[in-house]
Amino acid sequence: MTGRLFALEQYDCSPDADAAAPAFGTPDCRLVAAVRISADDVVIALVEGADADTVAAAARDADWRVDRLVPARWIYPPEQSTDEARPPVT
Repeated sequence: MTGRLFALEQYDCSPDADAAAPAFGTPDCRLVAAVRISADDVVIALVEGADADTVAAAARDADWRVDRLVPARWIYPPEQSTDEARPPVT
């Protein structure tokens, strides 16, 4: 998938907040990872999709409440850079 990356945040301090993230799965959108930060009562999900509207619709379809949806980008340590960022070997 060549979609853009988005971060979805869900703020929740309820006792059942540790439940697993719902399965995103449409041809235009996929859940890459989700992490719960207990100290901040937040779940952050990284989702690839064509645009914010597509990601928001997939979250609604999966019954995932989204409190904040923002564009994100991958940050790679220098030794793990993508091939595109590396100069060609000569």
